[in-house]
Amino acid sequence: MISENLKKVLKKQKYGLVGGHSAVQICRWTKKSLLDEGFCYKEKFYGISSHRCCQMSPSVVWCQNKCLHCWRAIEFTLGDKMEGRIDKPEKIIEECIKAQRKMLSGFKGNKKINIKKFKEAQNPSQFAISLSGEPTIYPYLAELIKELRKRGKSSFLVTNGLLPEKLLELKRKKALPTQLYLSLNAPNEKMYKDWHKSKLKDAWKRFNKTLSILPKLSTRRVIRMTLVRELNMKPEFIPEYAKLIKKSGADFVEVKGFMSVGFARKRLGYERMPSHEEIKDFAKRLLKNLKGYKFLDEKIESRVVLLGRNKKRMKIKKSEI
Repeated sequence: MISENLKKVLKKQKYGLVGGHSAVQICRWTKKSLLDEGFCYKEKFYGISSHRCCQMSPSVVWCQNKCLHCWRAIEFTLGDKMEGRIDKPEKIIEECIKAQRKMLSGFKGNKKINIKKFKEAQNPSQFAISLSGEPTIYPYLAELIKELRKRGKSSFLVTNGLLPEKLLELKRKKALPTQLYLSLNAPNEKMYKDWHKSKLKDAWKRFNKTLSILPKLSTRRVIRMTLVRELNMKPEFIPEYAKLIKKSGADFVEVKGFMSVGFARKRLGYERMPSHEEIKDFAKRLLKNLKGYKFLDEKIESRVVLLGRNKKRMKIKKSEI
């Protein structure tokens, strides 16, 4: 499914390839946690364990969009439909765990390693279904999430919202993830088209349909905003962003700064990375337009602020997995 040339590119980016179309990558916060040098903002906000998180994708190079801020090699995108032999969820999960163990094996020799965490990391308890590509393109996503739940693992699904029917399928099959993320990076249709360069002509319409579906989904719903200095974080956009967020009925809003990493460095330089103070200022301005939302938390190292309705709901309970 993936050409040898593309495999070389992905391996150079430290991806562990799994089966015909999936991949894992060790997050830098997983590495830091193993060395007791810090942890992911998701651990601080939601209570997941950074050292036991598996960052993966079941559709690593398939997406409808070629987003301006994307860190992956978007020129290698294989389209918006997966064809050929499709791996089953059980195989993907097992192989992802094996790949993660292999990629972590070198840490055991590090004298600074927290050996207790290292042993726990051999059996990830959290799957971040994001990494690269659009996961809702994978045809057995519902079965993948249900299998993770069966194994007692939490799941964070990140989507661009261009397949609203897929989210309805997850609802119908009782396969909604522990936490569902919708990426919101543009305040209006014009900027959406310029920013995401979608293959789908009705992408904005599809995205808005997903926004209207979110309130009907009985899971934790998060709007994730990735903001780029002097582009999509201008103050005049705030009322438009607020309108879209209200439509979603999201439980939480992550206001996060763009990081110039991977192939995004070629499209957007370091000067486009907003400081944490800029992110915090934008979030506070946004709050003035979001009745019922509050400033819940922040993580300076990740340049992210969390807005939400209820601070008591932040930490994930076992009953929600």
